[in-house]
Amino acid sequence: MNRGMTIRSARGADAGAVAVLLDQLGYPQDDPAATADRIRSWADDPAGAAYVAEADGELLGVVAVRVCPYFERGGAWARITALVVSDRARRRGVGARLLAAAESFAIRQGCRRMEVTSADHRSDAHAFYRRRGYTDQAGSSSRFLRDLDTGADRYRAAVVTRPPGARPSAGP
Repeated sequence: MNRGMTIRSARGADAGAVAVLLDQLGYPQDDPAATADRIRSWADDPAGAAYVAEADGELLGVVAVRVCPYFERGGAWARITALVVSDRARRRGVGARLLAAAESFAIRQGCRRMEVTSADHRSDAHAFYRRRGYTDQAGSSSRFLRDLDTGADRYRAAVVTRPPGARPSAGP
């Protein structure tokens, strides 16, 4: 493990290094200002956190975690939305320290569960999560994705409005 490494909150000034890390994860960043804005947005939102691992002035990794309250029961869960360690710093404990920071954040927010998704081809990442007690849900749960049409006209047509004080209907 890298003893000179510190884990700290990500800052807008980290955008360039974070962009390089996200590119290694498969998410190229073409606008450093937009990356910096996203980092600042996460810092300003109490439901999310982004941490970086740093040693000798170099960023070695980044993790982002988001808290989501359960709808069907009390409490909340957290989801790691990004975790990447520099290809030059892997297998040195960086990922474990970043994961621990994300889990600590989730616990402080009252979360009961942590979730992370990982592409099927990332077998090293899967082994990393299993070693840390994460259970592979493949086969017992499915993930479905759909890109949304964010055109303003389509959004307005889908919004259901009620007059002030009106109660929602019981169904069709």
